[in-house]
Amino acid sequence: MAKQTTDSYGADQIQVLEGLEPVRKRPGMYIGSTGYDGVHHLIKEIADNCIDEAIAGYATTVKVELLEDGGCRVTDDGRGIPVDIHPKTGRSTLETVLTVLHAGGKFGGGGYKVSSGLHGVGSSVVNALSTKFIAEVSHDGKLYSIEFVEGKPITELQNKGKTDMPRGTRITFYPDPKIFKEFTKFDYQWVQDYLRHQAYLTKGVRAKVYDYRPGQETRYEFYFDGGIKSYVKHLNVGKEVVDDGIFYVEKQIEDSVIEIAIQYNDGFTENVMAFANNVFNPDGGMHVVGFRAAMTRVINDYARKSGLLKDKEDNLTGDDIREGQTAVILVKLPDPQFEGQTKNKLGNPEVRRYVESVMNEYFSYYLEENPNAAKKIVGKAILAARARKAARAARDNIIRKGAMDGFNLPSKLADCSSKSMEECELYIVEGDSAGGSAKSGRDSRTQAILPLRGKVLNTERARLDKMFANKEIVSLIKGMGVGIGDAFDINGLRYNRIIIMTDADVDGSHIATLLMTFFFRFMREIVEAGHVYLAKPPLFMMRRGANEKHYVYDEVEKDKLVAEWIEERKSRGIKIDPEEDTLKQAGITFLQRYKGLGEMDAAQLWETTMDPKNRVLVQVKVADVERADAIFTKLMGDEVDPRKSFIQTRAREVKLEDLDV
Repeated sequence: MAKQTTDSYGADQIQVLEGLEPVRKRPGMYIGSTGYDGVHHLIKEIADNCIDEAIAGYATTVKVELLEDGGCRVTDDGRGIPVDIHPKTGRSTLETVLTVLHAGGKFGGGGYKVSSGLHGVGSSVVNALSTKFIAEVSHDGKLYSIEFVEGKPITELQNKGKTDMPRGTRITFYPDPKIFKEFTKFDYQWVQDYLRHQAYLTKGVRAKVYDYRPGQETRYEFYFDGGIKSYVKHLNVGKEVVDDGIFYVEKQIEDSVIEIAIQYNDGFTENVMAFANNVFNPDGGMHVVGFRAAMTRVINDYARKSGLLKDKEDNLTGDDIREGQTAVILVKLPDPQFEGQTKNKLGNPEVRRYVESVMNEYFSYYLEENPNAAKKIVGKAILAARARKAARAARDNIIRKGAMDGFNLPSKLADCSSKSMEECELYIVEGDSAGGSAKSGRDSRTQAILPLRGKVLNTERARLDKMFANKEIVSLIKGMGVGIGDAFDINGLRYNRIIIMTDADVDGSHIATLLMTFFFRFMREIVEAGHVYLAKPPLFMMRRGANEKHYVYDEVEKDKLVAEWIEERKSRGIKIDPEEDTLKQAGITFLQRYKGLGEMDAAQLWETTMDPKNRVLVQVKVADVERADAIFTKLMGDEVDPRKSFIQTRAREVKLEDLDV
């Protein structure tokens, strides 16, 4: 007899979502997430359309306003979305654009030759994910308006008559709290940073941000006549530049425009920001491939021709040439091919050829016409090549010694027994004393311990050859299993979590910052993949009565708990003497402030900082590469004044949670 089942599967089980329903059903497919990034992506989708009008030469101003009631209003002075009846939908073009996925002027109909939006879903997606969405358009001195709720029109297109708004589009929207459950308010800093980028990338555009929210009223305006030249100058703030001049070229090839600016500094890392149609491509793409190939060829040719590189010397490598290089690459093309909805990487093969051609010609001219700057650039690359060879010799020596000793892992590492990378953790611990407690208290199956002695090398100002001479850095490199420099391979990572565990004091914070500098500058892929964490050890242990024990992590939490306990005792009818010490009023019988991890025994360290059930970990993220680069330069670079100013103005504001820079 056939088995009976209620799990029927027929036509009535197939859902057909119409209009903008798919967006509300699966918002992450369209905006990436429904958290902080997703809600701010809504602003970007609308503002990107304004920027497209500016790129096309029709708009000069983009304004973002954060409203008192929690909404956002974005305005441009471009052509304005058309309001006439669309021939296919029979509705106004404005309503069509805002309610139909893949409807817009970016699909070859002549609306835009170049645009940052390719998928045609931006405005309609924002509409779908908003409790209220108002679109206003000015045409020929008249204002047209239409309003939506959750992507559905609740009014017809209305002609409101004469308007002071000369021309353009104004969109006001309110994110839906049912979709964005964690959303409370827009981040002014995010908006400011986004508009600053767009002003740099769109030469001559005015980008404005206004915040009308109570207690936060402020306004800011960006305008950069120099465009990406100004951007490169900004990226090198706080760094010693090799030469005051900035290489710049803008060249049209066929129907694309290539724009590049370069300036070298005396640092040891590369900072190349690549954009296609104003969209940041963090993973690069064909424009970066072409740029690097041309730079390597042109600098080697010049070095040979000028005699700076002798016949017997090897060619400079790409890594040598990229040391200290700051560059912005901006390409504008009619049909950008991005990898994925997030547009992290540009895939157009023809762009590589365009960029190589422009750089081969114009950067060669620059070196010939600026011999002093050229000599400094080549000289820096030659020093980098020598350091690279010294680093390789040092690394090979370390590997040889490890092989002779019979192992490659550092002697101080107490490894875990599990061979599954997914469940393994590496605790990098400040000091041998805390390291001893951590080794005794850990779960030896999944938790490895690497104690470091003293403050590690500041790698902000160090090449690899100097790093290989530092025992603590070498221990880190060997313990991680990924190599470094041209031998780096994230696939060799031995631990899923790299946890920095330092004392909860100024020295501990300094050591944590030194370690994060190392990871950001030399192993950024590990950070970007979400493998680096900071352990948050408690600052106090408090006992109440004979058996009740609590750990708290800062002064604010301690004071809050003390106040709660006092109120709790009052509610039970216990008489409180206001003349007594507040700790006694709260019934606290013992209070210990931990000066460092070394004051905890193995059981306490496990219970508070290492037990997955109780511990507090903060994931280190790179939310903004440019901002992170600037902060590490300020905090760890040679210039004292910027660091002093940063500490004086920001020290009271900085929290452990601020580490997603």
